[in-house]
Amino acid sequence: MPLKPAERQEFLAQPHIGALSVHVGPGRGPLTVPIWYQYEPGGDLWIVTGADSQKIRALRSAGRFTMLVQRLEPTVRYVSAEGPILRIGEMSEAEHREMAARYLPAEQVDGYLKVAEAFGAMVTVRMRPEHWLSADLGGGDQY
Repeated sequence: MPLKPAERQEFLAQPHIGALSVHVGPGRGPLTVPIWYQYEPGGDLWIVTGADSQKIRALRSAGRFTMLVQRLEPTVRYVSAEGPILRIGEMSEAEHREMAARYLPAEQVDGYLKVAEAFGAMVTVRMRPEHWLSADLGGGDQY
C-alpha cells in the first residue's frame, strides 16, 4: 500500500542508507551506489560526495537523481524520491559533522571526521524531491 505524503517524508527523514541512482550516459544503465543522505520533511534532500568523483560527474551531467531508501523489518517499506539538482557547492565542516552525526554514534564522529580529511575535496548536492514512489508491503506477521 502506498504511504501517505507525511508518512513517506517521515520515513525518508530517518537515517537509512540510501541507494543513489543517476544517469551516466547512452548505452549504460544508471550509476547506483549506497550513500549517506540528509532530509527533513518538506525540505531538500542532500548528499555529500567527492568533488572529482564519478558520482559528481554523472550528477552534473544529468542534473537530477533518484534516492531509494528501504527497510525490511518490521515490514518491508520503501520510499523513492526523484528530482532536480538545485545546487552543488563546497561542503562545509558543519555539513560534514551533521552528516557523520546522523549515521555514527556520537563518540565516533570526531574520529571519522579526522580520517575523512584524507578523502580530499567534498561537495554537497541538494535535490528537491518532485516524484515519489512508496509502499508498505504489510505486517511482518503476514509472511
